[in-house]
Amino acid sequence: EQILDGATSLPSVTRTVRAWSRSEWVEGTVPGWQGLVEPVAERVVGAMAQAIPAEAAAMAGPLVGVLRQLGVSLWGAQVGQGLGRLATEVIGVTDVGIPLLDAGEVVLLPRNVAAFGEGLGLEPGDVRLYLALREVARHRLHAHAPWLRAHVVGLVDTFARGITIDTSRLESAMQDLDPSRPEALQEAFESGLFEPETTPAQKAALDRLEVALALIEGWVDDVVTMATTDRLSSAERLRETVRRQRASGGPAEETFATLVGLQMRPRRARDASNLFAAVRSQLGVDGRDAVWGHPDLLPDGQDLDDPLGYTERRANPIELPPGDDLWLAYLNASGEMARLRGRLEQARGLLQEALTGIRELEPAGQPDRVVAAFNLGRVLHDLGEHREALPLLREALLYRVGVHAAEGPSLRELRLRLARSALE
Repeated sequence: EQILDGATSLPSVTRTVRAWSRSEWVEGTVPGWQGLVEPVAERVVGAMAQAIPAEAAAMAGPLVGVLRQLGVSLWGAQVGQGLGRLATEVIGVTDVGIPLLDAGEVVLLPRNVAAFGEGLGLEPGDVRLYLALREVARHRLHAHAPWLRAHVVGLVDTFARGITIDTSRLESAMQDLDPSRPEALQEAFESGLFEPETTPAQKAALDRLEVALALIEGWVDDVVTMATTDRLSSAERLRETVRRQRASGGPAEETFATLVGLQMRPRRARDASNLFAAVRSQLGVDGRDAVWGHPDLLPDGQDLDDPLGYTERRANPIELPPGDDLWLAYLNASGEMARLRGRLEQARGLLQEALTGIRELEPAGQPDRVVAAFNLGRVLHDLGEHREALPLLREALLYRVGVHAAEGPSLRELRLRLARSALE
């Protein structure tokens, strides 16, 4: 903790420190997994229950129930096997990207710490210190940004809500299924019969999830590198060992590959580390840590590709009082500019803040409300979140008709966008 104090402005939150065996890790983290796994499990069960058409179900008879139960069991077994495998690899309770216990309850697995250092030819104490620093740094981060876990779980939930199964393919397969051959069930699953399809909205959620996990890892990497550069001669070797492990499939990579099929790119964590190093070089430790001040303004994927550009924008913000008309206009314009650049997540955060402020300016804010509601609805539509976009587009249409705004989207454009979102 004292070593970290010089590398981050985020304070210590450690309350307890424990050493766990692998079996204790599995048992002790079960409650922490529930919020992460349950949204996907519920959607898998629901999708399988709805996937078999009535005609095909009548044709297959009692095999339908067996198919559904077998599908759920196989998915549950896959998750269970994943947890068992993770127990042999994790160092603590934050390796997967989110804390599986409350922030401040630090846990290390000595057996896995020793396994990590095998073959490196380094002092065991140095290995233990380096890995403990990474674990404690993640606890500090999640305590400082308590919304972060909910942000990651929310992205998993967004993915889960889009889980569907190709019913036409399933119906065709059911017609060819021979009830007299029990092995036909196994063959059906091996052919990917219940394999969910990935929608554009789910792809967007996975991209945002990859960025969020990369940012967590990148910040931890920069903090620990700063803390150990002049203290541990083996720090760079240990850093590269961690990176190689993640590139070949570390705990976070395995968790989200099993859960939602996310194939994390190792370079994204390196990009995030470079971004935080650039921010620290320009704005200092406090400026780097301030990146976690609000979820809607986190760096996005394009920021990871342009860390110097992001740093420049952080270093030269436009200072306007929140709630001021000009401030709200700036947020609205910045959100639209972010949308035009394809930075939809950044646009969402800016436009949500703008619309919230404009709604409080009734009736003076009604013309601007048309534009802000339309812009936010359009961003959500482009993200594939059509249900969320609909009420905003209706709001824009309502106020457009009511105030006869001279600027902003035309009635025809509003109605076309509303109809398209409703259809999709």
